[in-house]
Amino acid sequence: MLLAIDIGNTNIVAGLFGGQDLLHTRRFATDPELPADHYAEGIEEALSRLDIPGERISGSIVASVAPPLTPVLIEACRSIAAVEPLVVETGMDAGVRICYDNPEMLGVDRVVNAAGAYAVFQRSVIVIDLGTATTFDYVSADGVFKGGAIAPGLRISAEALFERAAQLPRIDLNYPERVVGRNTVECMQSGIVAGYAGLIEGLVQRMRTESGDEPLVVATGGLAPVVAPHCTTIDAVEEHLTLSGLKYIYEIRSSG
Repeated sequence: MLLAIDIGNTNIVAGLFGGQDLLHTRRFATDPELPADHYAEGIEEALSRLDIPGERISGSIVASVAPPLTPVLIEACRSIAAVEPLVVETGMDAGVRICYDNPEMLGVDRVVNAAGAYAVFQRSVIVIDLGTATTFDYVSADGVFKGGAIAPGLRISAEALFERAAQLPRIDLNYPERVVGRNTVECMQSGIVAGYAGLIEGLVQRMRTESGDEPLVVATGGLAPVVAPHCTTIDAVEEHLTLSGLKYIYEIRSSG
């Protein structure tokens, strides 16, 4: 069994794979103040409910965009499974070739998403990750990561309005009933949530035009279910794409 852990800026997601199947996921709020024991106990509790002892875990892999938490989750993996986790780093073989001006500046989450999408669909693909940031990543049909785009995430945008504009409230990120809002909350939901649907459609079309390609468009991330149903350009939503990418990278590294 494989334990895969995705450490994000807002959430940490742990996934347990048995063969090709994702058996269980556990989500934690990202908190650099919490010790390894906190995360280990949460994962062990999930394993206990599944009646799976830690010794059945034969491998683990960690990807992180929150460096202070990387050693904490590595220690949690060691305590759960007594195996040394593979830590994804920029530049390692991830199943896609990187064509990027500054590869050392490329977030490992983007590489993992690209690898996961290419492994699943085996064709050109644009991955849109709607999380703390909204990222767009294009992989060509021959498995080359060509780059993409980064925009502020929906939640960041909403919080910025709340913090910087005295008369604007904090809102729930729901798609509005109407785009022409009739009150302040509807207007903000229209501008942020419906606005991001327009952002996605516009950027995807520009990427297709620039590449001369018709890639599949796949959305992932915690806010994908909010926006994806309202985007004509999104072909699929893969909730656990990052975990699938981690599993794929682990298999590549193990077989090599």
